[in-house]
Amino acid sequence: MRYNETMHYNPWHGCHKYSAGCANCYVYRIDERVGRDASIVTKTQEFDLPLRRKRDGTYKVPGGALLYTCFSSDFFVEDADAWRPEVWTMMRERPDVSFFIITKRIVRFDECLPPDWGEGYPNVTIACTVENQEQAEIRLPVYKQAKIRHKQIICEPLLGPIDLSPYLDVSIELVLAGGESGTQARICDYAWVLELRRQAIEHDIPFYFKQTGARLRKNGKIYLIPRKFQSAQAHKANIDTVTKPEET
Repeated sequence: MRYNETMHYNPWHGCHKYSAGCANCYVYRIDERVGRDASIVTKTQEFDLPLRRKRDGTYKVPGGALLYTCFSSDFFVEDADAWRPEVWTMMRERPDVSFFIITKRIVRFDECLPPDWGEGYPNVTIACTVENQEQAEIRLPVYKQAKIRHKQIICEPLLGPIDLSPYLDVSIELVLAGGESGTQARICDYAWVLELRRQAIEHDIPFYFKQTGARLRKNGKIYLIPRKFQSAQAHKANIDTVTKPEET
């Protein structure tokens, strides 16, 4: 579907590095620049954003909007266990808004659910991120069994070849791949990206190449790509089988 507006919603900020994909976390990089400790998880001032209203009584987050939720933390981080139930409630009270969550902590999914979750809230997408084969084999069996209405697999930062085949079924709405950004970025090999694309096509699942990363290896040569060009270069590769996800 097309969204009227896309916005970011961070009910809490900060996280703990969890696996190899977290080594060069962009939240840590940004917080370091302003002298903040990203490992301390704090509730933010925009916690109740989905329910805030303007002076005329309308919601500040309009109906039909897409909210990228908890992108400066992890929605299932343990530190937020006391706050999460209230956010679930807000999601339920705003069925006209779509909430998009990406998590590395899918193994905590069952213990973090609201009592009325059922088969999942229709307006909530929970994407599972896996950066290498090791994490795919830990997280994706859990994800495959999880009761979620809208699922995506996010392979970013892509740190090695991944076989997603055992976990690709009709419940997966998108496979996304992307390299790592930042001055310390690790190499992303274009062959790994193409292999993920092949697997997605084989299972009739849309594929999207989000960004090259800062160090892209292609045919044995490493290309150093400035941050501002990484998404555009990925798009120029012309290997997507779906338009930009928020536009579909």
